[in-house]
Amino acid sequence: MSYSFTGIEHVQIAAPKGCEDQAREFYGSVLGMKELPKPANLVSRGGCWFIVGQQELHIGVQENFTPATKAHPGFLVQNLQQLREKLTQSGITIKEEPSIDGRTRFFVTDPFGNRIEFLEFN
Repeated sequence: MSYSFTGIEHVQIAAPKGCEDQAREFYGSVLGMKELPKPANLVSRGGCWFIVGQQELHIGVQENFTPATKAHPGFLVQNLQQLREKLTQSGITIKEEPSIDGRTRFFVTDPFGNRIEFLEFN
């Protein structure tokens, strides 16, 4: 019997206890991701979930939280320049990195110090 991977169902980003309002502001209001209701049996753990294309982004509460400053999700975006402008207008610092063949990209830091990458295929 053989198996194959068919995609990524979700990515989880850690955040400190009490992160929900800031997560909703950044990922929901600023980035425009739609929040998903968490399953009832997980609500007590805190955090929140968002939909990103066909995948989910889970913001999970971690005890003794330390931000991920190297490991990061890379979100594909249509009209990356428009997102860049919105982030800049929202007071979020854009961090440039060398380009990757066929892709335009930049990084930001979420409210918890986690590294986030946005990319668009050229």
